[in-house]
Amino acid sequence: MAQTVTEYDTIAAISTPPGEGAISIVRLSGEGAVATAAAVFKGRDLTRVASHTINYGHILDPQSGETVDEVMVSVMRAPKTYTREDLVEINCHGGIVSTNRVLQLLVGAGARLAEPGEFTKRAFLNGRIDLTQAESVMDLIRAKTDRAMQVAVDQLDGNLNHLITALRQEILEVLAQVEVNIDYPEYDTDEMTTQLLQEKAQTVLARVDTLLQTASQGKVLRNGLATAIVGRPNVGKSSLLNHMLHEDKAIVTDVAGTTRDVLEEYVNVRGVPLKLVDTAGIRDTEDKVEKIGVERSRQAITKADLVLLVLDASQPLTAEDSALIDATAAKRRIVVLNKQDLPVQLQLPTSVPSNTVVRTSITTGAGVEALDTKIADIFNAGIENSQSTLMVTNARQIGLLRQAKVSLQAVLTGIEAGMPIDLVQIDMTAAWDKLGEITGDAAPDELITQLFSQFCLGK
Repeated sequence: MAQTVTEYDTIAAISTPPGEGAISIVRLSGEGAVATAAAVFKGRDLTRVASHTINYGHILDPQSGETVDEVMVSVMRAPKTYTREDLVEINCHGGIVSTNRVLQLLVGAGARLAEPGEFTKRAFLNGRIDLTQAESVMDLIRAKTDRAMQVAVDQLDGNLNHLITALRQEILEVLAQVEVNIDYPEYDTDEMTTQLLQEKAQTVLARVDTLLQTASQGKVLRNGLATAIVGRPNVGKSSLLNHMLHEDKAIVTDVAGTTRDVLEEYVNVRGVPLKLVDTAGIRDTEDKVEKIGVERSRQAITKADLVLLVLDASQPLTAEDSALIDATAAKRRIVVLNKQDLPVQLQLPTSVPSNTVVRTSITTGAGVEALDTKIADIFNAGIENSQSTLMVTNARQIGLLRQAKVSLQAVLTGIEAGMPIDLVQIDMTAAWDKLGEITGDAAPDELITQLFSQFCLGK
């Protein structure tokens, strides 16, 4: 019979990545966490040890008496734990078999396997963190650069939560005042109430706009800057990818059309996370397979946050080069004039700004440092000058902020149109609700369940 899952069960999971290593950690949380661990532990009586202590001993199979592993067990009593429940962490020797055996013994002693993200979910349900902090936990785990890590730590400290909570409080205060004025009109006038709503909507809207201005940078820090390397065949696109990755990931030959599909890899360039996309050379071709690759290359240009347009400086500008210059003109773009180690014959049209051009020779490595600097400068413009790391970093937060903005704009539009104050109040309340969904104060249970299901096991 299947075990019934409740929010009060004692849960257990392996919290370290699978595989061989120095140590592995098996974590338990819940009212019975200490007793469950004590049932398979030989050493000091874990039910009597002081909180926040680490205890040496062995894990035994209660049925056979077999020693499974030599361990160190950390015991942490509620409420000063990650989940605000009793928490136990068993430090085992790293290894798949021994760690899984320890986990199985704990399940046999009364724990159940934790669901993905359930430890962090309990931290949220028990009031230790809000949804923005929960999401920052995963951002911290997945951070690809120091900058992304700083943003995640800032949110983990609750800075975004504090800002959103303050905005909701301001809205709540004005809504309460409006209610009083509606119920007791003799103490106020419609004009004063309308002015109060208008001023508050304008103030909150300005702060929401400021947050939304960080959205593009926040998403890039979280997901990487989608960077398409494009150009006609044999200009050095795959060589550039290999150089930036410091490995021979893409096949490089002098045969046109070697790259026929889109290759994606992550790389850290001066603190900027790039999701590099090496595309097939764009040209007219009758080869069916190559033609599919060319079409995917054109799609990659459309989706890219940044385009590295690679041109062969040792040859005159071709019609295909000109077409690519036109096709990427509206994108954030760096024009890479490659093969500078050969006699230069290419002349760029005057429509290409000189400050977007970098001259390189991938063969000799010349100019690659300048390219890295140019990429970092483009991304960091307007970001590094600010010491603030308060950013919205995921689609859920951004979407809710945009919905709150629409509601606030509706408040101002309604006031200008002379709508009754009780109707305008509905839009103000909607903004308050949407901001509450960001922190989890007004989030539906289905959203919370779906969000934590994206976490890894043991977190």
